[in-house]
Amino acid sequence: MATVAIIMGSVFGAAQTLSATVQNELHAAGHTTIYNNSALVGDIHDVDACLVITSTTGQGDLPNNIEGFYFGARDTMPMQNQKPFGVIALGDSSYQTFCGAGEKMEELFYELQGIAPIPMLKIDACETLEPETKALPWLKEWMTHIPA
Repeated sequence: MATVAIIMGSVFGAAQTLSATVQNELHAAGHTTIYNNSALVGDIHDVDACLVITSTTGQGDLPNNIEGFYFGARDTMPMQNQKPFGVIALGDSSYQTFCGAGEKMEELFYELQGIAPIPMLKIDACETLEPETKALPWLKEWMTHIPA
């Protein structure tokens, strides 16, 4: 089974709660996870796949607890060499920069030469009160593309 790094960015707790649910699902499927409330660049060095779960704050900005990871990875460029990654972005479509933090993280992982086997999932808080209703089916599909 795969070792998956969960990179979480949360402001008010929705992404953190979703990350815990996703982690439980990954464990139930037999995968191992690396998960910190404030991700470290070292968290992605010896993993088989990376999964970003982040909300957006301000004008498309990253939550504070994920900024260190983002800027550290941009500075050190820990190449992913075609490892699969996925992004679940939580946002509010009434903002012009809907899911901007997710888009920034997706761009980062492409720069690190990761591959996204399925498109980023954008969950709109204006339409979905329980993000896991959209995230868990997406996760099930994503897991079919990571090492078994």
